[in-house]
Amino acid sequence: MFEKKDKKRDRFVVTHEQRIEKTFGLGALQILVDTETGVNYINTVGEGYAGITPLLDSNGNVVVSPPSEYETEE
Repeated sequence: MFEKKDKKRDRFVVTHEQRIEKTFGLGALQILVDTETGVNYINTVGEGYAGITPLLDSNGNVVVSPPSEYETEE
């Protein structure tokens, strides 16, 4: 009756998370990776604020991870 659908891979995965209670109140910084492009983003979450921006290296270039660094087993 019901066909089994293939589970899609999540578009974004959290590769790192750091709590930042002392600096910004209750919140966290996260590194997200877009599994389709490999682009890394820094995401801030907390009480009443949130933001996301591409993560840059020391030369100002967008950080792109190879798929082997963020692929998860299904």
